Amino acid sequence: MKQTGTIYLVGAGPGPVDLLTLRAARLIEAARVIVHDGLIGPDILGLARPDARLISVAKQRARHTMPQEEINALLVREALAGHDVVRLKGGDPFIFGRGGEEAETARAAGVPVEVVPGISAANGAAAASGIALTHRDASSIVSFVAGQCKGLAEQDWSGLAGKGRTLVIYMGVSTAAAIAEKLMADGLAPSMPVAVIENAARPEMRVLRGLLAGLPDLVEAEAVKSPALIVIGEVTAREDAVVAALAQESAE
Repeated sequence: MKQTGTIYLVGAGPGPVDLLTLRAARLIEAARVIVHDGLIGPDILGLARPDARLISVAKQRARHTMPQEEINALLVREALAGHDVVRLKGGDPFIFGRGGEEAETARAAGVPVEVVPGISAANGAAAASGIALTHRDASSIVSFVAGQCKGLAEQDWSGLAGKGRTLVIYMGVSTAAAIAEKLMADGLAPSMPVAVIENAARPEMRVLRGLLAGLPDLVEAEAVKSPALIVIGEVTAREDAVVAALAQESAE
């Protein structure tokens, strides 16, 4: 009988290959089967051995190469056939990566699962853009929410953003207008600073700044495309001063 393989839920980080963990890189290099998301770049996939099977399960809004249920079944099927499987995800598997669903399905089928954390999109974007998600003078609370999900209008976001708080919104580009309207209706000031970080930690990264009331116009005028994060809070307005100070220090 073939021994059941292990499913490795591996976080690939925000994009650059040198932001992989050592364990993630080693698993990718050794894997014979890699099931990967669409945002995994060629540099990371280039670490795979020549005979590895690379299976793309790319997802885009309203158009999935493979529904999540089929991805779950694929992982289990490969593992039950005796193959170790690297399930490669952008960011971290357990932060809006649906890794929890895949792990539950695998365990229900008697397949062992190991999780390899990755630098999350929020952490990577904050570091690359110079925005400190927490700051002693500006924010002691950080919340992550999904901006593209069922029942968005009915969700209660009151208290997630405001003075002393930072709100990071994943998958919110297409719903930016609804998000701004929702937050202002919940009492957040229209003048609250915001930042939109597109292609975080990649050479083509853009960091766009504005105010909450102007968020929809900012996204539309700049033709922001996914992957992008929206960060709302006073910390987003501090980065300009930090950058200016660092530039002055370098000049001196």
